[in-house]
Amino acid sequence: MCSLTCVGVAQQKQTTEAFDHYIAAAEKRVTQARVKSDSFLKIDVLSAPQRMQVMERLRQGEVVIEKQGETPSEISGGLIHDWVGMVLIPKVTVAQVLNLIQDYDHSSQHYAPDVVKSRLVSHTGDDFQVFMRLHKHKIVTVVLDTNYDVHYGRIDATHQFSFSRSSRVSEIANPGSPDERTVAAGHDHGFMWRLNSYWAFEQADDGVLVECEAISLTRDIPSGLGWMIGPFVNSIPRESLQFTLGATRKALVKTPGS
Repeated sequence: MCSLTCVGVAQQKQTTEAFDHYIAAAEKRVTQARVKSDSFLKIDVLSAPQRMQVMERLRQGEVVIEKQGETPSEISGGLIHDWVGMVLIPKVTVAQVLNLIQDYDHSSQHYAPDVVKSRLVSHTGDDFQVFMRLHKHKIVTVVLDTNYDVHYGRIDATHQFSFSRSSRVSEIANPGSPDERTVAAGHDHGFMWRLNSYWAFEQADDGVLVECEAISLTRDIPSGLGWMIGPFVNSIPRESLQFTLGATRKALVKTPGS
């Protein structure tokens, strides 16, 4: 199987360099938006009728997801997936949302079953280093050990944001068994190589608007393996973002009678 699905180290290096170039442009765009409260979220730059339509969907509890540009974007040996999602969490403050998200030692409780294990590795000021073991299933089951460097910033108390950049993504073979091992880079299946997330939190009259842009890198889909790899790399990026935002909302919205 490995001879069919593994991607060489040299090819992966070329692929990650193309991803880094994409990320540089994306972070420039996101940074420009985050420094101004009137364009802080994508919804802020919509026309009044469009904003009203989106807000109505958000107030009904929907997670609103859309592509950022053309996605997936093909690069040498890989695909870049870029999705933006938004959710409204009613009757909470930005501080309450951040307290949940920064509770990295318990992320596996809030975001199960996608997050199997989680822990805060280190924390200095607005900078966090985080470990998470991710579980993804779509035709095949994939377990990944991931590390992230997360930086938080703010315009003011009602407009805050974070940049989360993966520093390591390793596929795990035989997870949970005595034979569990980390698959060496260049010998993995390439279901996910990188994952960066750009969050924004804006206080509204009826709660907190939470926006997240998730940019991930996967391998391309080789001829003959579309049945196995295609469903995973084409649907998991969007579904994972939708789940994460929905789980964040669910964890903070009190159930009736609570």
